[in-house]
Amino acid sequence: MKIKVLGSSAGGGFPQWNCNCRNCDGVRRGTLNARRRTQSSIAVSANGEDWLLVNASPDLLAQIAANPELQPARRTRDTGIAAALVIDAQIDHVTGLLMLRERDTPLPLYATDAVWDDLSTGFPVAPILSHYCGVEHRRIALDGAPLSLAELPGVQIDALPLSSKAPPYSPHRHAPARGDNLGLTITNPRSGRRAFYAPGLGAIEPHVLDAMREADLLLVDGTLWTGDEMIRLGLSNKTAADMGHLPQSGPGGMIEVLDSLGPRKIRKVLIHINNTNPILVEDGPERRVLAEHGIEVASDGMTFEL
Repeated sequence: MKIKVLGSSAGGGFPQWNCNCRNCDGVRRGTLNARRRTQSSIAVSANGEDWLLVNASPDLLAQIAANPELQPARRTRDTGIAAALVIDAQIDHVTGLLMLRERDTPLPLYATDAVWDDLSTGFPVAPILSHYCGVEHRRIALDGAPLSLAELPGVQIDALPLSSKAPPYSPHRHAPARGDNLGLTITNPRSGRRAFYAPGLGAIEPHVLDAMREADLLLVDGTLWTGDEMIRLGLSNKTAADMGHLPQSGPGGMIEVLDSLGPRKIRKVLIHINNTNPILVEDGPERRVLAEHGIEVASDGMTFEL
Protein backbone atom coordinates (compact mmCIF):
# COMPACT_ATOMS: atom_id res chain seq x y z
CA MET A 1 0.00 0.00 0.00
CA LYS A 2 1.28 3.44 -0.95
CA ILE A 3 0.44 6.80 0.57
CA LYS A 4 1.51 9.92 -1.29
CA VAL A 5 1.53 13.40 0.20
CA LEU A 6 0.01 15.58 -2.52
CA GLY A 7 -0.02 18.70 -0.38
CA SER A 8 1.48 19.34 3.06
CA SER A 9 0.50 22.94 3.82
CA ALA A 10 -2.48 24.29 5.71
CA GLY A 11 -5.11 26.40 3.97
CA GLY A 12 -3.60 29.11 1.79
CA GLY A 13 -0.51 27.10 0.88
CA PHE A 14 3.09 28.17 1.33
CA PRO A 15 3.82 30.90 0.57
CA GLN A 16 0.30 32.16 1.13
CA TRP A 17 -0.73 34.44 -1.71
CA ASN A 18 -1.33 37.57 0.41
CA CYS A 19 1.08 36.99 3.28
CA ASN A 20 4.44 38.69 3.83
CA CYS A 21 5.38 37.10 7.12
CA ARG A 22 9.03 36.13 7.57
CA ASN A 23 8.43 32.68 6.12
CA CYS A 24 6.42 33.70 3.06
CA ASP A 25 8.64 36.67 2.23
CA GLY A 26 11.79 34.61 2.70
CA VAL A 27 10.73 31.73 0.47
CA ARG A 28 9.68 34.16 -2.28
CA ARG A 29 13.02 35.97 -2.12
CA GLY A 30 15.01 32.77 -1.88
CA THR A 31 16.60 33.91 1.39
CA LEU A 32 14.99 31.19 3.53
CA ASN A 33 15.86 27.50 3.48
CA ALA A 34 12.29 26.31 2.98
CA ARG A 35 10.24 24.48 0.34
CA ARG A 36 7.05 25.67 -1.27
CA ARG A 37 4.01 23.59 -0.40
CA THR A 38 0.48 23.12 -1.71
CA GLN A 39 -2.59 22.64 0.45
CA SER A 40 -3.14 19.49 2.47
CA SER A 41 -4.15 16.28 0.69
CA ILE A 42 -2.97 12.69 0.37
CA ALA A 43 -3.62 9.82 -2.06
CA VAL A 44 -3.75 6.12 -1.20
CA SER A 45 -3.34 3.06 -3.45
CA ALA A 46 -2.95 -0.69 -3.08
CA ASN A 47 -1.81 -1.35 -6.65
CA GLY A 48 -0.17 1.94 -7.74
CA GLU A 49 -2.85 2.49 -10.40
CA ASP A 50 -6.14 3.14 -8.62
CA TRP A 51 -5.97 5.94 -6.05
CA LEU A 52 -8.22 7.23 -3.32
CA LEU A 53 -7.98 11.01 -3.11
CA VAL A 54 -8.23 11.99 0.56
CA ASN A 55 -9.28 15.64 0.60
CA ALA A 56 -9.41 17.68 -2.58
CA SER A 57 -7.52 20.92 -2.13
CA PRO A 58 -7.82 24.04 -4.32
CA ASP A 59 -4.33 23.07 -5.61
CA LEU A 60 -5.53 19.73 -6.96
CA LEU A 61 -4.70 20.36 -10.63
CA ALA A 62 -1.11 21.29 -9.76
CA GLN A 63 -0.88 18.22 -7.54
CA ILE A 64 -2.09 15.95 -10.35
CA ALA A 65 0.50 17.48 -12.67
CA ALA A 66 3.24 16.88 -10.09
CA ASN A 67 2.26 13.23 -9.55
CA PRO A 68 2.10 11.32 -12.87
CA GLU A 69 0.52 8.30 -11.16
CA LEU A 70 -2.71 10.30 -10.96
CA GLN A 71 -2.75 10.72 -14.75
CA PRO A 72 -1.80 7.32 -16.21
CA ALA A 73 -2.91 8.25 -19.77
CA ARG A 74 -4.32 4.81 -20.60
CA ARG A 75 -6.91 6.33 -22.92
CA THR A 76 -7.90 9.69 -24.40
CA ARG A 77 -9.49 10.82 -21.14
CA ASP A 78 -8.21 9.08 -18.03
CA THR A 79 -7.51 9.48 -14.33
CA GLY A 80 -5.92 7.41 -11.62
CA ILE A 81 -8.37 8.90 -9.10
CA ALA A 82 -10.88 6.11 -8.54
CA ALA A 83 -12.75 7.81 -5.68
CA ALA A 84 -12.48 10.65 -3.19
CA LEU A 85 -12.93 10.87 0.56
CA VAL A 86 -13.22 14.10 2.51
CA ILE A 87 -12.62 14.28 6.25
CA ASP A 88 -14.55 17.53 6.67
CA ALA A 89 -16.27 20.21 4.59
CA GLN A 90 -13.57 22.88 5.04
CA ILE A 91 -12.95 24.96 1.94
CA ASP A 92 -9.31 23.88 1.66
CA HIS A 93 -10.33 20.20 1.66
CA VAL A 94 -13.27 20.20 -0.77
CA THR A 95 -12.85 22.98 -3.35
CA GLY A 96 -10.73 20.72 -5.55
CA LEU A 97 -13.75 18.46 -6.12
CA LEU A 98 -14.99 21.10 -8.56
CA MET A 99 -11.82 20.61 -10.61
CA LEU A 100 -12.91 17.02 -11.34
CA ARG A 101 -16.05 18.09 -13.20
CA GLU A 102 -14.80 16.78 -16.58
CA ARG A 103 -15.03 13.14 -15.44
CA ASP A 104 -17.12 10.98 -17.75
CA THR A 105 -18.65 9.09 -14.81
CA PRO A 106 -20.03 10.31 -11.46
CA LEU A 107 -17.38 10.79 -8.78
CA PRO A 108 -17.65 8.31 -5.88
CA LEU A 109 -17.36 10.51 -2.79
CA TYR A 110 -16.99 9.09 0.73
CA ALA A 111 -18.28 11.48 3.41
CA THR A 112 -20.17 11.45 6.68
CA ASP A 113 -23.79 12.58 6.83
CA ALA A 114 -22.73 15.86 8.47
CA VAL A 115 -20.17 16.62 5.75
CA TRP A 116 -22.51 15.55 2.95
CA ASP A 117 -25.16 17.90 4.33
CA ASP A 118 -22.67 20.79 4.21
CA LEU A 119 -21.65 19.89 0.65
CA SER A 120 -25.31 19.85 -0.37
CA THR A 121 -26.29 23.15 1.30
CA GLY A 122 -23.80 25.59 2.85
CA PHE A 123 -21.11 24.95 0.22
CA PRO A 124 -23.16 23.20 -2.49
CA VAL A 125 -20.41 21.29 -4.28
CA ALA A 126 -22.69 18.30 -4.89
CA PRO A 127 -25.52 20.24 -6.58
CA ILE A 128 -22.98 22.11 -8.72
CA LEU A 129 -21.30 18.89 -9.87
CA SER A 130 -24.72 17.43 -10.70
CA HIS A 131 -24.64 19.70 -13.75
CA TYR A 132 -21.33 18.15 -14.84
CA CYS A 133 -20.05 14.67 -13.93
CA GLY A 134 -22.25 14.17 -10.89
CA VAL A 135 -21.40 12.75 -7.47
CA GLU A 136 -22.32 9.42 -5.92
CA HIS A 137 -22.34 9.74 -2.13
CA ARG A 138 -20.72 6.81 -0.33
CA ARG A 139 -21.86 7.15 3.28
CA ILE A 140 -19.33 6.94 6.12
CA ALA A 141 -21.63 5.61 8.81
CA LEU A 142 -19.40 5.96 11.92
CA ASP A 143 -20.87 2.74 13.29
CA GLY A 144 -17.50 1.20 14.09
CA ALA A 145 -17.38 -0.95 10.95
CA PRO A 146 -14.36 -0.46 8.69
CA LEU A 147 -14.81 0.92 5.19
CA SER A 148 -14.03 -1.47 2.38
CA LEU A 149 -13.92 0.66 -0.73
CA ALA A 150 -15.15 -1.08 -3.87
CA GLU A 151 -13.04 1.30 -5.94
CA LEU A 152 -9.90 0.55 -3.92
CA PRO A 153 -9.55 -3.16 -3.12
CA GLY A 154 -6.71 -4.01 -0.78
CA VAL A 155 -7.16 -0.98 1.48
CA GLN A 156 -9.19 -0.80 4.69
CA ILE A 157 -10.18 2.49 6.28
CA ASP A 158 -11.51 3.11 9.78
CA ALA A 159 -13.02 6.55 10.35
CA LEU A 160 -12.72 8.13 13.79
CA PRO A 161 -14.92 11.12 14.68
CA LEU A 162 -12.94 14.03 16.12
CA SER A 163 -14.03 16.98 18.24
CA SER A 164 -14.36 19.91 15.87
CA LYS A 165 -16.54 22.66 14.46
CA ALA A 166 -18.19 22.64 11.06
CA PRO A 167 -17.08 25.37 8.61
CA PRO A 168 -18.44 28.92 8.95
CA TYR A 169 -20.84 28.33 6.03
CA SER A 170 -22.29 25.16 7.55
CA PRO A 171 -25.97 25.31 8.58
CA HIS A 172 -24.93 23.63 11.85
CA ARG A 173 -21.82 25.71 12.53
CA HIS A 174 -22.94 26.39 16.10
CA ALA A 175 -24.36 22.92 16.72
CA PRO A 176 -21.43 20.50 16.24
CA ALA A 177 -22.42 17.14 14.81
CA ARG A 178 -20.69 13.79 15.07
CA GLY A 179 -18.76 13.44 11.83
CA ASP A 180 -17.91 17.11 11.22
CA ASN A 181 -14.25 16.10 11.23
CA LEU A 182 -12.55 12.73 10.92
CA GLY A 183 -9.26 11.02 11.55
CA LEU A 184 -8.52 7.98 9.41
CA THR A 185 -6.74 4.74 10.17
CA ILE A 186 -5.62 3.35 6.80
CA THR A 187 -4.63 -0.33 6.88
CA ASN A 188 -2.99 -2.70 4.45
CA PRO A 189 -4.82 -5.97 5.28
CA ARG A 190 -2.00 -8.05 3.77
CA SER A 191 0.82 -6.64 5.85
CA GLY A 192 -1.26 -5.49 8.80
CA ARG A 193 0.59 -2.17 8.74
CA ARG A 194 -1.39 0.98 9.23
CA ALA A 195 -1.25 4.75 9.02
CA PHE A 196 -3.19 7.30 11.04
CA TYR A 197 -4.07 10.53 9.21
CA ALA A 198 -5.47 13.53 11.08
CA PRO A 199 -4.45 16.94 9.71
CA GLY A 200 -6.75 18.70 12.19
CA LEU A 201 -6.49 17.69 15.85
CA GLY A 202 -7.80 20.06 18.47
CA ALA A 203 -7.86 17.50 21.26
CA ILE A 204 -6.29 14.10 21.84
CA GLU A 205 -9.27 12.01 22.87
CA PRO A 206 -8.74 8.47 24.20
CA HIS A 207 -9.82 6.77 20.96
CA VAL A 208 -7.46 9.03 19.01
CA LEU A 209 -4.55 8.21 21.31
CA ASP A 210 -5.29 4.50 20.90
CA ALA A 211 -5.24 4.85 17.10
CA MET A 212 -1.95 6.73 17.24
CA ARG A 213 -0.33 4.09 19.44
CA GLU A 214 -1.38 1.29 17.08
CA ALA A 215 -0.14 2.98 13.89
CA ASP A 216 3.12 2.39 12.04
CA LEU A 217 2.92 5.83 10.40
CA LEU A 218 1.43 9.03 11.78
CA LEU A 219 0.47 11.96 9.55
CA VAL A 220 -0.87 14.39 12.11
CA ASP A 221 -1.64 18.04 12.74
CA GLY A 222 1.41 20.26 12.29
CA THR A 223 -0.42 23.55 11.81
CA LEU A 224 1.11 25.84 14.44
CA TRP A 225 4.23 25.80 16.59
CA THR A 226 2.76 27.81 19.49
CA GLY A 227 -0.78 28.39 20.67
CA ASP A 228 -0.54 32.17 20.20
CA GLU A 229 1.46 32.13 16.95
CA MET A 230 -1.09 33.98 14.81
CA ILE A 231 -1.79 36.54 17.53
CA ARG A 232 1.90 37.36 18.10
CA LEU A 233 2.40 37.91 14.38
CA GLY A 234 -0.61 40.23 14.20
CA LEU A 235 -2.34 37.99 11.67
CA SER A 236 -5.34 36.86 13.69
CA ASN A 237 -6.97 37.17 17.10
CA LYS A 238 -7.44 33.38 17.35
CA THR A 239 -5.35 30.89 19.26
CA ALA A 240 -4.48 27.45 17.90
CA ALA A 241 -7.25 26.01 20.09
CA ASP A 242 -9.76 28.50 18.67
CA MET A 243 -8.83 27.24 15.21
CA GLY A 244 -9.17 23.58 16.22
CA HIS A 245 -5.47 22.73 16.27
CA LEU A 246 -3.04 21.45 18.88
CA PRO A 247 0.25 23.41 18.78
CA GLN A 248 3.50 21.45 18.63
CA SER A 249 5.34 23.08 21.53
CA GLY A 250 4.47 23.62 25.17
CA PRO A 251 2.72 21.48 27.79
CA GLY A 252 0.20 19.14 26.22
CA GLY A 253 1.43 20.00 22.72
CA MET A 254 1.92 17.58 19.85
CA ILE A 255 5.60 16.94 20.68
CA GLU A 256 4.63 15.87 24.19
CA VAL A 257 1.82 13.70 22.85
CA LEU A 258 4.08 11.98 20.33
CA ASP A 259 6.74 11.42 23.01
CA SER A 260 4.12 9.66 25.15
CA LEU A 261 3.34 6.93 22.62
CA GLY A 262 5.83 4.51 24.10
CA PRO A 263 8.74 2.43 22.80
CA ARG A 264 6.98 0.98 19.74
CA LYS A 265 8.65 2.16 16.53
CA ILE A 266 6.30 4.63 14.84
CA ARG A 267 7.19 7.00 12.04
CA LYS A 268 5.95 10.43 13.14
CA VAL A 269 5.27 13.07 10.48
CA LEU A 270 3.64 16.48 10.85
CA ILE A 271 1.34 17.59 8.03
CA HIS A 272 -1.02 20.55 7.36
CA ILE A 273 1.66 23.11 8.24
CA ASN A 274 0.63 26.75 8.40
CA ASN A 275 2.67 29.29 6.44
CA THR A 276 3.67 31.02 9.70
CA ASN A 277 5.08 27.90 11.38
CA PRO A 278 8.86 28.13 11.95
CA ILE A 279 9.24 24.37 11.36
CA LEU A 280 9.08 25.21 7.65
CA VAL A 281 12.64 26.56 7.97
CA GLU A 282 14.73 23.46 7.36
CA ASP A 283 17.81 24.67 9.21
CA GLY A 284 15.93 26.48 11.99
CA PRO A 285 16.03 25.69 15.72
CA GLU A 286 12.44 24.39 15.75
CA ARG A 287 13.30 21.81 13.11
CA ARG A 288 16.25 20.68 15.23
CA VAL A 289 13.93 20.26 18.21
CA LEU A 290 11.66 18.04 16.13
CA ALA A 291 14.62 15.96 14.96
CA GLU A 292 15.68 15.42 18.57
CA HIS A 293 12.23 13.94 19.20
CA GLY A 294 12.26 11.78 16.05
CA ILE A 295 9.57 13.86 14.32
CA GLU A 296 9.59 14.62 10.59
CA VAL A 297 7.95 17.41 8.61
CA ALA A 298 5.90 16.43 5.56
CA SER A 299 6.65 17.91 2.17
CA ASP A 300 4.80 17.62 -1.11
CA GLY A 301 5.64 14.40 -2.96
CA MET A 302 6.65 12.31 0.06
CA THR A 303 5.70 8.65 -0.44
CA PHE A 304 5.26 5.97 2.18
CA GLU A 305 4.89 2.22 1.67
CA LEU A 306 3.14 0.06 4.24
